[in-house]
Amino acid sequence: MKTYQQLWQSITPLYEAGEAQAIVRTVLDVKYGMTLTDIICGKVNELSADEERKLEEIIRRLQKGEPVQYVLGEADFAGRTFHVEPGVLIPRPETAELCEWIEKDATENKGITEGEKEENTIRILDICTGSGCIAITLGLDIGGSEVTGWDISEEALKIAQGNVALLDAGNVKIEYQDALKLAETSDAGRWNIIVSNPPYICEKEKADMEKNVLEHEPGIALFVPDEEPLKFYRAIAEYASSALKSGGELYFEINPIYEKETREMLEGLDFKAIDTKEDAFGKQRMMRAGKS
Repeated sequence: MKTYQQLWQSITPLYEAGEAQAIVRTVLDVKYGMTLTDIICGKVNELSADEERKLEEIIRRLQKGEPVQYVLGEADFAGRTFHVEPGVLIPRPETAELCEWIEKDATENKGITEGEKEENTIRILDICTGSGCIAITLGLDIGGSEVTGWDISEEALKIAQGNVALLDAGNVKIEYQDALKLAETSDAGRWNIIVSNPPYICEKEKADMEKNVLEHEPGIALFVPDEEPLKFYRAIAEYASSALKSGGELYFEINPIYEKETREMLEGLDFKAIDTKEDAFGKQRMMRAGKS
């Protein structure tokens, strides 16, 4: 059996030493319940033959660049553990920051009347829900909310519905809906809050992306044509301009490259009080717009 050091060193061609160590520690914790103390004390060498075979298979997958979240089938997000598979994006910390912004606004009744809060009828829509991480987080963290998550991918819908059950989010519904065909729906004044983290990376940006993201995460959830960078934002904003209640709020995770264009598009649809917010890395990653 390889030692802990040999295990993390075996994936260092792909990862820096510190990241490789963290990945292997996560594997040993999730799969075998090992603490850092256990690892230091050499408990890796006490695995059974069957456990050792399974660990070797995990390491082989990691050596091929498969993200550890897919290998383990789970990802931490906003203090909870979600099931993930290659059919959905791995939840990012930046998206958790978007949820925090929405939750803070909701506690201040932004876009919500006192009557709605008292009647437990804060209606929230998450478009392009993927794993359901945004919808479920908001549903569990915002009291009195009714949350709906929409996606076009059957695989994503299945995973999101599984996460609803896993995390006992009884106030969250997951439904099929095409984000590019929202003009066909009639939902005037239905929602207090609409949020979306849609596909926003242009094809031309692929050269700057990590290889393991390109090879393993679903392109349908990542990319838009170079000539239509705001393709999803425009469709969602046009829907939100009528589907939001008066005083309701629209939130986006955005591509920082197109912050100006996204703002101008929203202004053209008569959204007011448009704000942006930086993520932890100093990038303009989030946008909020109000319906008058």
